[in-house]
Amino acid sequence: MARLNVNGTVREFDAEPDTPLLWVLREQLGLTGTKYGCGVAQCGSCTVHLDGAPVRSCALPVSAVQPTQKIVTIEGLSPDGGHALQKAWVQLDVPQCGYCQSGMLMAAAALLKEKPRPTDADIDAAITNICRCGTYNRVRAAIKVAAGEARNAGLDIVHVPRSV
Repeated sequence: MARLNVNGTVREFDAEPDTPLLWVLREQLGLTGTKYGCGVAQCGSCTVHLDGAPVRSCALPVSAVQPTQKIVTIEGLSPDGGHALQKAWVQLDVPQCGYCQSGMLMAAAALLKEKPRPTDADIDAAITNICRCGTYNRVRAAIKVAAGEARNAGLDIVHVPRSV
């Protein structure tokens, strides 16, 4: 048995060392909020935090994670959905299909931790996740709402257009 610190709890699991962290989280620990998208660390649906940094868990072998490192999944972002980003996502109706959104939220949370008032360029550089529905404008708006900059940036948070 091996151990991981996930969402503040040390959890035991049994998997081969080359098993991607994503599959340990989903299949061994039952944390299914983190999604499988591409399997090659490009789409970002599998983004989790490792010691506060966003990582693509589909390409990270579980053996590369030390038991002392702290993993946070979408389930650990906020136990009650009360994180500022989660509230902004709901307020601006960001997701369409929603599949990529847990990874988007985790990438955005890491960005706001590092840069509490991100510029558009900061958001573009940090949010490299792929969304098939194309909700990027609403993602940007929600990050700014969560950062408290929506009104200062001139964003109309009531009438953000839906992606087509």
